[in-house]
Amino acid sequence: MLPRALPVLLLLLAAAVTVSAERAPTLVFILAGQSNMGGRGGATSGNRWDGVVPPECAPSPRTLRLSPSLRWEEAREPLHAGVDAGNVVGVGPGMPFAHALLRSPACPRGAVVGLVPCAQGGTPIANWSRGSEMYDRMVTRARVAGTGTGRVAALLWFQGEADAMRRDDALAYAGRMEAFVRDVRRDLAMPNLLVIQVGIATAQKQGKWLELVRKQQRAVRVANLKYVDAMGLPIADDMTHLTTQAQVRLGKMLADAYIATI
Repeated sequence: MLPRALPVLLLLLAAAVTVSAERAPTLVFILAGQSNMGGRGGATSGNRWDGVVPPECAPSPRTLRLSPSLRWEEAREPLHAGVDAGNVVGVGPGMPFAHALLRSPACPRGAVVGLVPCAQGGTPIANWSRGSEMYDRMVTRARVAGTGTGRVAALLWFQGEADAMRRDDALAYAGRMEAFVRDVRRDLAMPNLLVIQVGIATAQKQGKWLELVRKQQRAVRVANLKYVDAMGLPIADDMTHLTTQAQVRLGKMLADAYIATI
């Protein structure tokens, strides 16, 4: 009986492996920072998300997210649900980034994008220093995501609004960002990991050191770091967060920045 059943068993195992491979990402991207990376598009009034999902943010079998329980699942908005704790989340740049990348002729054929949401609203960069809760959570999630068929292709970083509230934090931003990048690369054993940093367009609670933080962001000096500027994108009525359409545009900008490195 065993020899006769063996071919059937092998076929079932092969089918299971094929399905797993199809659902496993080949390109992994870490999404970290504060609320504009977590996504507040459509979620800045009434203490709820409006549920509007643009076509550029629609679910796709080729776009996965690492869930809060560290399992791959089909990605959908709000991408940071269950991750950006204690906040009402909406549309962010992650889904439009994945859509734009997968549509590009430069994207490897058959690629599956794995998004690893790690952002947390209201966090200054000091809260992302090595050994902090935010940092350790991000590194843990990145390590899980980078196992198997996928490779961590880049860290997408959108943060700094909270550092515009105090002059000392604004002045320290470049040094803290450089240390953050060095630590992440060391702890992931990826010394050349691409980092794409978004230049902030607003300040948390209308902090008055916005331009100083932006100057510090442009002063960051580490290899293989790209800069994308959110200034000029539409801002919601709360004067802090990007609108849904702004997030769609930002996702495309991030994709263009990544594609330029391929």
